[in-house]
Amino acid sequence: MTARLEPGTAAPDFTLLDQDGTPVSLSDLHGEKTVLYFYPAAMTPGCTTQACDFRDSIASLQGAGYRVIGVSRDEPAKLAEFRERDGLTFTLLSDPDHAVHSAYGTWGEKMNYGKVIEGVIRSTFVLDEQGTITHALYNVKATGHVPRLRKLLSIDA
Repeated sequence: MTARLEPGTAAPDFTLLDQDGTPVSLSDLHGEKTVLYFYPAAMTPGCTTQACDFRDSIASLQGAGYRVIGVSRDEPAKLAEFRERDGLTFTLLSDPDHAVHSAYGTWGEKMNYGKVIEGVIRSTFVLDEQGTITHALYNVKATGHVPRLRKLLSIDA
């Protein structure tokens, strides 16, 4: 199991390709609060539910000063298809070798249908304008996560 990050620590920097193949670095995003969420796979039922919940809450999140970024192991072309198919209006990043997942403690052993497997641990990090972690939420559920996150951040619907 990879070490977990704690609130108050600097979020590990990275550079990943987005859904359009454009490099995005976390350090380039400083100056705005960020919701960075890690999910197992584009276009699967749970991940679609979670992404659509973020899509449907994007106005209130942006209104409170947050940008949303999703990270998965999918290649940029699949992320572009996911974004188009479901009308997602936020950035999706590709981490095919799960190096960034490992840096954030979102890759490791987990239970899946009663078996221990290695894979993505669905997690969300809230970062302040300087890239410091204010909330580190591991093992979140796809369904209902975004409303719970908005409540945690005191963001109205």
